[in-house]
Amino acid sequence: MEEAHAGNCLKVSSKSSPASVAGAIAGMVKDGVSVEMQAVGAGAVNQAVKAIAISRGFLSPIGIEVSCVPSFADIVIDNEYRTAIHFAIEARVNRGFIEASEQ
Repeated sequence: MEEAHAGNCLKVSSKSSPASVAGAIAGMVKDGVSVEMQAVGAGAVNQAVKAIAISRGFLSPIGIEVSCVPSFADIVIDNEYRTAIHFAIEARVNRGFIEASEQ
């Protein structure tokens, strides 16, 4: 399950590059697209969390703060039910940043 896009849901695997996933998150946020991620297994969750942290580094210098809301999701892989961790990525513009940059 490499970082394939199913709609706006990024599928993250233990082999996904956190920097690449972070770039995808940052690009989607800049485009105003809502971002969701899904990870199955400890290694995949680890890569997803690293990607979120890296994306904050990409976005905070331009005044965008991101946070995530994790939840469980029951999914089917190869006709087997699995539990995934679903991350809803939320972005907001840092108002203080905009006011300071407009001066």
